[in-house]
Amino acid sequence: MLIVTGVAALAWLYLLLAHGGFWRTSQRLPAGGPPRTWPAVVAVVPARDEADILGLTLPTLLGQDYPGPFRVVLVDDASTDGTAQAALAVGTGRLDIVRSEGPPPGWAGKVAAMQTGVRNASDGEYLLFTDADIAHPADGVRKLVTAALADDRALVSQMALLRTETWWERLIVPAFVYFFSLLYPFGKVNDPRSRIGAAAGGCMLVRQEALERAGGLAAIKDALIDDVAFGQLLKRAGNRTWLGLSTSITSRRPYPKLADLWQMVARSAYTQLRNSPFLLVGCVLGLLVIFVTPLLAVALGPLDVRLLGLLAWLVMAATYVPMLRLYRLPLWLAPMLPAVAVLYTAMTVDSARRHWLGKGGAWKGRTAKTCQ
Repeated sequence: MLIVTGVAALAWLYLLLAHGGFWRTSQRLPAGGPPRTWPAVVAVVPARDEADILGLTLPTLLGQDYPGPFRVVLVDDASTDGTAQAALAVGTGRLDIVRSEGPPPGWAGKVAAMQTGVRNASDGEYLLFTDADIAHPADGVRKLVTAALADDRALVSQMALLRTETWWERLIVPAFVYFFSLLYPFGKVNDPRSRIGAAAGGCMLVRQEALERAGGLAAIKDALIDDVAFGQLLKRAGNRTWLGLSTSITSRRPYPKLADLWQMVARSAYTQLRNSPFLLVGCVLGLLVIFVTPLLAVALGPLDVRLLGLLAWLVMAATYVPMLRLYRLPLWLAPMLPAVAVLYTAMTVDSARRHWLGKGGAWKGRTAKTCQ
C-alpha cells in the first residue's frame, strides 16, 4: 500500500507541476485589434433531430454583429422531428438549410454532415463549426476572427460552458471538462512546439484554405471524436492552433439524469482508447491508482501511508478547484473527485461493453457500426 500510495502522490505532484498546467482555467480567447477588412465567415451547424433546441440557440448565430460577410448553413442531418421547419421558424435572414440523407459508407455521421456544410460554404474564408445546442454571444464571431488574425492562427476553438443546473450535472459536468484538459492540456495544445492537438466541437473557427491543405474533412471522415481529430489534423499540418475556455459560449443541452450523462461519456470513451482492450485495462488501473488509492490510504492505511495519501488527495482536490470556480460551484465538491473518477471508470468500461456488442458511438439512432 505504501508503494502504490507513493506512486499516486508522485503522479499528482507531476500533474500539478509539469503537465502543462492542465488544471488552470486561464486559457481565454486572446484579444487583438480589428483588421482592416473582415473576412467572410460561414457558420456550419450539423443538426440531427434538434427541433426542440434550435429556438434557443440559432437566433444567437443569426444575430451576430460581425462586420464582414456572414451567413449560417444548417445541415438537416436526416432528421425526423421537423428540424428544418424549426430552423425556418427562427428566421430566414442569413440562413441556408441543406438536407443530408445520412453518412456515406466509411464516414461518421457528424463529420459527414459537416462535409455537407462545407460543400455549401465555398464563399467562406473562415468556417465556424458549431453544434446545434450552442448559444453564442452577439460579438462571438467577431472576437474569434480577431483572435485568429492577431497571431495567424488557422484554428481557434473555445470549450463551451456546459449546463450545471441539476445535481448530476454539477457532479459530473465539470469533471468532464477537467478530464478533457487532463488528456489535452490547453497550454500544450496552444504551444507550437508541442505535438498535442485538440479542439472543442461546439466552437471551432478554421481558415478554410488551411483545412483544405491539411486534407479536408475526408482525412478524419471516420472519426467519432471529431473535434480532437480535427484539432490534431490542423496542428500536424504545421498550423498554429488555439484552444481555450469560455463562459459566454454556452451549451443549452440538458442532462437532467445520470443516464443522460452516462450516455454522453460512454458514447465515445472507448473510442478515445482506440478500441484497445490493453489501453482499457491501463486506463482503469490508472484511474483507480491515481484517484482512488489516496482515499483508501487515508481510510485504511497506517500513519505514514495516511499522510502520503492525504498529500495526494489534497493535491488532487486543489487541481479541481479552478474548474469548480469556473462553473461557480461549491468547493466542497473538490474532495469528491475520487467518487466521480469511479463513475467515469464505470462509464468507460460500459463504453467498451457497448462497442463489443456493436452499439458503440450510439447517438440518436446511429452507432459506430451503422456509420461505417
